[in-house]
Amino acid sequence: MTFAQREEIAIRHAQGQSLRQIAAVISRSPSTISRELRRNTVVGVGYRATSAHALAFERASRPKPAKLHLNTVLRAKVEKDLKQKYSPEQISGRLRREFPGREEMWVSPETIYQSLYVESRGALKRELTACLRTGRALRRPSRKVGQRKNRIPDMINIAERPPEAADRAVPGHWESHCLCQAARGRWMAGSW
Repeated sequence: MTFAQREEIAIRHAQGQSLRQIAAVISRSPSTISRELRRNTVVGVGYRATSAHALAFERASRPKPAKLHLNTVLRAKVEKDLKQKYSPEQISGRLRREFPGREEMWVSPETIYQSLYVESRGALKRELTACLRTGRALRRPSRKVGQRKNRIPDMINIAERPPEAADRAVPGHWESHCLCQAARGRWMAGSW
C-alpha cells in the first residue's frame, strides 16, 4: 500500500466513513482496509499514515527472524511435542487449541519443517528430524525424478498421431474449427 493511500485512509477514517466507502475510494478491498487499520493503529493515538507506513515497512523487512528463534517457550513446546512423535501438522493444530488467543504461540507446520531442514532457519535441533514419522534427515520431494504432475495415463503425444490423421481425410480426425468452417461453407453454398 502506498503512503498516499494510507493518508486517504487516515483522513476518511477520521471523518467516520465506513470501510466500504474508504475501500471504494482507493480501489481496495474492504478487508484490506480493515486489516490495515487493525495492524497499524497505535493505542492512544489512533491511525496515522506516517506511523502506519513505518510499521508496515518494519514488518516487511527481510529476512525476518524465525518465530522459533525468538520465542523460547514456543520452541520448547514444539521440541517436546516432536519428541512425543507428533507431526508438525498436529503440533500446529494443538498449539492453536491450547493457546486460542495468543498468536505468538502459534506456528505453521511449514515453519517447523523449515526449522528442522533448512540450516539458515535451524532453531530446532537437527537430531529432532529422527522424531519425525519419516525419520528423514533431509527433505525429499514427494514425486519421483522425472515424474510430472497430473499426467494422463497412457497419453499419446500429438506428434505421434497416425499419418491418416495428419491429412484429415477421415472426418473423425478433423479439428473442431475445421468442422465448423466446412459446415459453414457447405451451408453457404446451399449444399447442406
